[in-house]
Amino acid sequence: MKSFLKEVLLELYTTTEDISNLIFLVPSKRAGLFLKKELLDIYREQPILVPEILSIEEFITKLSGLQQIDTIQTVFEFYETYLSTNTHLPKEDFETFTTWAQTLIYDFNEIDRYCIDHKSFFAYLSSIQDINHWYLQKEKTELVQNYIQFWESLLHYYDSFKNRLLSKKIGYQGLLYRKASEDIKEYVKTEKRKHILVGFNALNNAEQIIFQTLLEANLGDAYWDADTFFVENKYHEASLFLRGYKEQWEYYKNNTFKWIKNNFSEEKDIKLIGVPKNVGQGKCIGQILKKIPKQDIEKTALVLADEGLLQPLLNAMPNTVESVNITMGLPLKEIPVSSFFELLFELHKNDNHRGLYYKSVLEILNSRPAYWLLGDTAKQLINTISKENIVYVTLRNLQDQCSSKEIEILDLLFKPWDGVAIALEHCRTIVQLIKEKLDKDKDALELEYIYQFYLIFNKLFTLYNTYKYITTIGALYTLYKDILMSETLDFSGEPFRGLQFMGMLESRCLDFETVIISSVNEGVLPAGKSTNSFIPYDLKRAYNLPTYKEKDAIYTYHFYRLIQRAKNVYLIYNTEDEGVGGGEKSRFLLQLDIDKRPKHTVTHYTVSSNVPKFNTQSHQVGKNNAVLIKLRELAAHGLSPSALTSYIRNPIDFYYKYVLGIRETDEVEETIAANTLGTVIHNTLETFYKPLENSFLSIDEIKRMRDAIDTELQAEFKREYADLDITQGKNLLIFEVAKQYIRNFLKSEEKVVSEGGKLKIIAIESNLKTQVQIPELDFPVYIKGKVDRIDELDGQLRVIDYKTGKVTRNDVVLMDWEVITEDYKYSKAVQVLAYGYMQHNENPISEAFTAGIISFKNLKEGYLKFGTKESIRSKPNHNITNETFEAYLSQLKKLILEIFNIEIPFIEKEV
Repeated sequence: MKSFLKEVLLELYTTTEDISNLIFLVPSKRAGLFLKKELLDIYREQPILVPEILSIEEFITKLSGLQQIDTIQTVFEFYETYLSTNTHLPKEDFETFTTWAQTLIYDFNEIDRYCIDHKSFFAYLSSIQDINHWYLQKEKTELVQNYIQFWESLLHYYDSFKNRLLSKKIGYQGLLYRKASEDIKEYVKTEKRKHILVGFNALNNAEQIIFQTLLEANLGDAYWDADTFFVENKYHEASLFLRGYKEQWEYYKNNTFKWIKNNFSEEKDIKLIGVPKNVGQGKCIGQILKKIPKQDIEKTALVLADEGLLQPLLNAMPNTVESVNITMGLPLKEIPVSSFFELLFELHKNDNHRGLYYKSVLEILNSRPAYWLLGDTAKQLINTISKENIVYVTLRNLQDQCSSKEIEILDLLFKPWDGVAIALEHCRTIVQLIKEKLDKDKDALELEYIYQFYLIFNKLFTLYNTYKYITTIGALYTLYKDILMSETLDFSGEPFRGLQFMGMLESRCLDFETVIISSVNEGVLPAGKSTNSFIPYDLKRAYNLPTYKEKDAIYTYHFYRLIQRAKNVYLIYNTEDEGVGGGEKSRFLLQLDIDKRPKHTVTHYTVSSNVPKFNTQSHQVGKNNAVLIKLRELAAHGLSPSALTSYIRNPIDFYYKYVLGIRETDEVEETIAANTLGTVIHNTLETFYKPLENSFLSIDEIKRMRDAIDTELQAEFKREYADLDITQGKNLLIFEVAKQYIRNFLKSEEKVVSEGGKLKIIAIESNLKTQVQIPELDFPVYIKGKVDRIDELDGQLRVIDYKTGKVTRNDVVLMDWEVITEDYKYSKAVQVLAYGYMQHNENPISEAFTAGIISFKNLKEGYLKFGTKESIRSKPNHNITNETFEAYLSQLKKLILEIFNIEIPFIEKEV
């Protein structure tokens, strides 16, 4: 395969005496590099001086005599113009100005690149805005007048801005193009070398003026990369621009249009591959690259229509690809460190008068840079915030347990940024400290990341000192994001070795035998109708400014040009319908079927992942001697009713919690959790009833407790949540629910006493422990627990467990003892019987007694007593006797023997 660049050079080799006296103009610097490589191949035996090779941007800069400035500097220069122009009008601060200025600068850029008569253009634009929005209003309000004045002022802003930049000999891209098109006539009078224009397609008006001037002055020769199939098909967008130049330029009425070749119709193997998700595309491309022979890798291009796919593809590179040349940079916003500074800005630009919101603090402390700076102290601080339930964190909360050096670091991270200068100083110091913490050998990549942020904050510092308009953290943050979006981390490598990894625009003028293009989806290739401009579509059409149609045609040309000389083409698209660039394959793929030539082989594939066969067998953990030792320790310490019901619910959960000792991680609770609500209510009732042990409850005591509900509940909530606000929001509602629960409970107690009931409090929150006799085991087994309340009502003992959740009578009434240790539904019965047995064993009771639950969510049913019944219709027997304990112990022993049986594994239940 002869590449386009080689064909151009071979033509010049036969027609030009001295190629060294030529000036080559190419679309990009990368095309210039490949041009030099082809020169080396052709003139290997004949030493020459390399001709001057310029990208179009370099030539425009040279021709205009202006220095191009970046977007950020352009915004500042425009702001100074904005302030000094039409000074009688109200002016916005810099932060507000940046929200619309970049869009306007983009429009200025287009107007200049296409050499539009700006006076008539802006007059037309302001008239359109007047008609569209306010024409029908007879009396214009101040808002309307200001709006119209803004559009009428655009001409003044443009003229002042242009003159300001020209006086400084600087300019944005469009201004350089306009100036170059104005100076081209003087240039051709002095420059005698011939200009070879190679591989251009979509030219703006300034470029067209320059190119036509060079051609007509006999100082230029243009080589276009056109194809017969597209040029002859007048409706095909791939030749929209080239066909226009051929038909409209005066030069081509008397000269040959070079070249129209017939490459697209040659033999090609084209594979259209649908793959789910971006990661799937990466893996699919990795599989394709594995199949390409090593000697053909250098003739292969991997082109990313969506450059956000860079990292997934780098991670999917197979070992067979020994070297990769990446022409695009990695956007700094994709670098892990960028999220750390993003979090810092988000934290400090908000009003933190109540303290720092814990989620923001935890996100920062969990980040890798925080670990570099603080080491394990970061983890300790996270645990402290979670354990102490600190919703709004203060510096003192963090610094109390830190060394002096760590206190300085926490100051840098969390001390309020009182002004832009302090913010920049803190960020620059953080960057420097991270650099000192990293190892040059082990952390080379991270050091490169940090260096990029060193450059960013130095640039921000310079801009701040130069222009003085960044007065708020919000404005600094906006500027930081703009820089972050435009800067990239560039890769270094051999430009001609290995796999060529590039974006669509880097592929201009380049040809490869194998081409792989990713993300060939609508909305990505082509990009679609989205545009960031103040200029209406109709006005663009009237002045021949590019619209989405022309932009689509540019990508159509690049797409087809890439594949027109290739032999093997892989076009990958995302089949998942999620967000932009997903689901709908590009129209280019549909068009390929229509454009198919006789020598083309077009094959469609859909790739899917290997779906593993799910193992339906329950997860099991076998028991060994180490597990039995842990279980014996647990038996000696005492099995709680909660532990027993945990095993009934799911043996695996029992294993994790009670054998392995795995506990749930502490998390900050902004809203009071259900279990905490239960703890607060239990503690409040303990405070109320503990002083009344061994005494009868009276109406006066109940009234005293009722009057103290508010005070005691607040104190209990304060103990659980030192800094939690319970005066508003959901927490206030939960607090009121807790009050209502206790008030209703005391009301039910008052009713019992007022109706003549003799209610004696025996014990409150009593710790109980007793041995369960199991002859089959050669070690003692104990059960233990804390019973909420033991009392006597009219002489009958009651063992009571409080529940803040809803419990019904059916949950504590049995017909079949066998189900009590098998069905978790009866866990409440297991618990109350355990408390009853422990109480009976420690303090033997000669008479029958009851055990049951008081459910605060179901207080209308009162005291829910455990009971047994023989049939659905029979009445339950609520008295607990020795026979009850015998039946219960029989099931309890069976459960404990199962837990301690080495032959029975812990088997996960579906819950």
